[in-house]
Amino acid sequence: MTENPYLTGNFAPVDGELTATDLEVRGHVPEELEGRLLRIGPNPVAPNPAIYHWFSGNGMVHGLRLRGGRAEWYRRRYVRDTAVAEHLGVPQVEGLNDEMLGGVVNTNVIGHAGKTYAIVEAGSRPMELTDELESVRYSDFGGTLPRGFTAHPKRDPDTGELHATAYHFEWQHLQYIVVGTDGRVRKTVDVPLQASPMVHDCSITKNYHLLLDMPVLFKPEEMSEDSPFPYRWSPDYGARVGLLPREGTADDVIWAEVEPCYVFHPMNSYEDSDGRVVMDVCRHPKMFATDAHGPNEGPPTFDRWIIDPKGGPVKEERIDDAGQEFPRHDERLIGKPYRYGYTASVGGDFVSGQLRKHDLHKRTTEARVEREGRSFLEPVFVPRSEDAAEDDGWILAYVYDRERNGSEVLILNASDFTGEPEAVITLPERVPFGFHGNWVPDPA
Repeated sequence: MTENPYLTGNFAPVDGELTATDLEVRGHVPEELEGRLLRIGPNPVAPNPAIYHWFSGNGMVHGLRLRGGRAEWYRRRYVRDTAVAEHLGVPQVEGLNDEMLGGVVNTNVIGHAGKTYAIVEAGSRPMELTDELESVRYSDFGGTLPRGFTAHPKRDPDTGELHATAYHFEWQHLQYIVVGTDGRVRKTVDVPLQASPMVHDCSITKNYHLLLDMPVLFKPEEMSEDSPFPYRWSPDYGARVGLLPREGTADDVIWAEVEPCYVFHPMNSYEDSDGRVVMDVCRHPKMFATDAHGPNEGPPTFDRWIIDPKGGPVKEERIDDAGQEFPRHDERLIGKPYRYGYTASVGGDFVSGQLRKHDLHKRTTEARVEREGRSFLEPVFVPRSEDAAEDDGWILAYVYDRERNGSEVLILNASDFTGEPEAVITLPERVPFGFHGNWVPDPA
């Protein structure tokens, strides 16, 4: 029995690729849901338990296809990096740009400009996938992407462009990237830093791209065959948020310091009526200080930061003390004032026993609790229609059931968050705990 917690239980990898078309459905799949519920996470092909880090496992994409009130298929496919291609005995796909990283892509999966991409931070290019989740090629967005991309681009709901922050352990800068609706990079800005931090996510408002410069730094001395992960907690570095005008340069960045912490994921950001930036985040007290295998440094809380571009201290507020992560909201409101947000509760083992729905106007929270042994993965909000109200739609989430060692997808009515699911779709095998995913609707 391995002692590495990220190789046991539902963190453990599943064996091989899979396609299933005869899926059991309880309830009714809403007719409006036409598309694919995609998610991705680590599924290592040959892990060494002594040094395996959860963030480093080979990627596997999972997808559920909904159409016409039916669950048409479930698929899981490896993202065919160097190690996966060798494991499967197939050729390496084209476009690998970082031999040292082996092309591992395991963190998010999105649709953009008519294509599906598996994406990751820190150097590897996006992997273009077919609609059926087969790996096609590493993409440089038509020769316009300078190096790697990010796990968390933000789509401007008004323009359809993607805004991203890229980083690499060899850089002492962050790279702001804007990808147009044609799937090509139209703008990059390099912002110098004093070190090489790990930067998982970003955020946008009407006028700013928000940069996270947090005290988890690349430590070259940790990068060896015996060390699982070369980033470490470095509190003396400090923590700050940068407000980069979206059409500005590195010289225009406004930096605002916050108390040392780590943020993987903002929920959303916007500018209030006074021009201040409101940023809602899942705040970890520290990261990779004592546990070198995964994010296990105390429960992350749900906080609000209010930043005045004119200067002055950042106002830091606690919205919810409960441990929670994987924040999502109605993405038609990215960068805009919003009311509702959704998170998955997490404990010390980063396993979620409930979903939480936040009403940020009333400052109230609803908790959806499943029976013992059932664990949620990241929730995704899907609006009922393009012009539906903010809370008019569905929450879609993969759920792991320890009792039967299997997984389901729940479709919840967002406005009846704790009520009976509209549909429960049973999957043929379990979906391991992983990272992120999205609803990719069919073309209109």
